[in-house]
Amino acid sequence: MIEPLTYFWLLLKASLFSTGGLGNLPILHEDLLARGWATERHFAEALAVGQVSPGPSGLWVISLGFLTAGWLGAVLALVAISLPPLLVLAVERVYNRTGDHPAVRGFIRGLSLAVIGIFLVVLAGLMIENGLDIGTALIVLGSLALGITGRVPVVALLALGALAGIAFY
Repeated sequence: MIEPLTYFWLLLKASLFSTGGLGNLPILHEDLLARGWATERHFAEALAVGQVSPGPSGLWVISLGFLTAGWLGAVLALVAISLPPLLVLAVERVYNRTGDHPAVRGFIRGLSLAVIGIFLVVLAGLMIENGLDIGTALIVLGSLALGITGRVPVVALLALGALAGIAFY
């Protein structure tokens, strides 16, 4: 028997931690199969319906909700995949009204520094785990130097890092 609140939470969690489309598929697959609330067939049918239906590809989740929990599951899935974009719109509206406040600017700056810190810890872990050599150090230092200037778009930094990785390795 599916517990509606837990089912909704699993759908919402998958929507919050994905980028849309089929990004929530691995999370839902793992969570729903582990609980026995879905089968491989449910996923195959829901994905097939999502592919042949017009509209965004992320709507396959509504089909999965219907296949696994009937109309209640479809409604829960619809609400769960609709909440994250609505949350982004709400945050954007609040930010537009309060973005110039010094406390908000300080929060954004602190959050940016926290993200940079986490990035550096992950980067250091990857470099230690995979071995540090001169090529890796040059790519990291070059990327940091270009990134600090703020004049090079992130996409260009990623492309340049990839090209440097191909050239060195």
